[in-house]
Amino acid sequence: MSIQEKMEKIGQQAKDSAFILKNIPTAIKNNALLRMADELENNISKIINANKIDLENAEKKHFEQAKIDRLILTDNKINKIAESIKEIADFPDPINEIIKMWRRPNGMDIGLVRVPLGVIGIIYESRPNVTADASTLCIKAGNSIILRGGSEAIYSNIAIADILHEAAIQEGLPENCIQIIKDTDRAYVDAMLKLKDYIDVIIPRGGESLIQKVIQNSLVPTIETGIGIVSLFVNYDADLDMADKIIINSKCSYPAVCNALDKLLIHEDIKDEYIPRIVKLLRENGVEVRGDQQTQDLVPDIIPATEEDWRAEYLSLKICIKVVKNIEEAINIITKYDSKHTESIITENYSDARKFLYEVDAAAVYVNAATRLTDGGVFGLGAEIGISTQKLHSRGPMGVEQLTTTKYIIYGSGQIRE
Repeated sequence: MSIQEKMEKIGQQAKDSAFILKNIPTAIKNNALLRMADELENNISKIINANKIDLENAEKKHFEQAKIDRLILTDNKINKIAESIKEIADFPDPINEIIKMWRRPNGMDIGLVRVPLGVIGIIYESRPNVTADASTLCIKAGNSIILRGGSEAIYSNIAIADILHEAAIQEGLPENCIQIIKDTDRAYVDAMLKLKDYIDVIIPRGGESLIQKVIQNSLVPTIETGIGIVSLFVNYDADLDMADKIIINSKCSYPAVCNALDKLLIHEDIKDEYIPRIVKLLRENGVEVRGDQQTQDLVPDIIPATEEDWRAEYLSLKICIKVVKNIEEAINIITKYDSKHTESIITENYSDARKFLYEVDAAAVYVNAATRLTDGGVFGLGAEIGISTQKLHSRGPMGVEQLTTTKYIIYGSGQIRE
């Protein structure tokens, strides 16, 4: 059997499961999710042992530290994954929710209801927690899922997926509601992208090369969970103590993720006071600082920022700084270079805060808060299957509701088209 034939079989199994899942009672889905959470906690040692193999392979291949950090699973991380699954189980079931209903002059009652997307394929890199987040969100939203994780986390992904799958079927969910591609041959990705008759949407989650490969080659509709080139603007009237705290958290709390800060824009009125101060603080936290000419003039040993720096998603302890004349220039720079993921402004000016919120085109825009807050769990979604940077079908952190679509239901009494 060819790889394409194998993938078509997996696709048909997922499609058959999705047909059953869309009508599964809420109580059965919730019981399955709770059992998934329990089984993850009961099998922590099994998951950790699988993860050790991935980490050993990563060390042998000399992966950069940021990539290794994304791979690491600990007891605490697995417990947090289990807690998020329990939270998802507690959410209202979105399926068959009546969004609105109205009566037409001819007597027809028309309703708009929420329904599952169907079969979701997710192609992802590095982070084994995505295996659990994606699977459980899909189950809650009545979707079946096909998982294709990266080779760097294959043992961790298989361990987690197998545990979740076994728990799901023991609670009455269809056999193939969760399927994982266990072969790391990249030909399986190519075959998956051709399954337009089986998969309803594909979600790529990873680096720019993976995302572009999927977008450019997929015959299946794709939701782009883009890279995060993230900026923060410190306005002339900012509370600088607040700015210090927010900048360090945005850059240093977990630099290897898409909502970590890459570019720092400073209003020219405060550059003399604030740039030496924030550079010192960043360096104390291990950050390599790059800057424009004005930043270099204030701190002579700053690394000059290149055009490539302004377009970079660092995913590491690096940052570049630029002085801007005003909020208009800050917004223009963000518009030119950033990826429409997450942006923030530190200001006490109400008009500038509103201007920033409404003129910056991004999935998440903050006033006086850290960029690291862009996250499904933080937003109260339990978890996320990804952070969409496009405008169709969803934008921002994608939780249960974002994994649904709608359909019209119409009650008639003999009406015909005149």
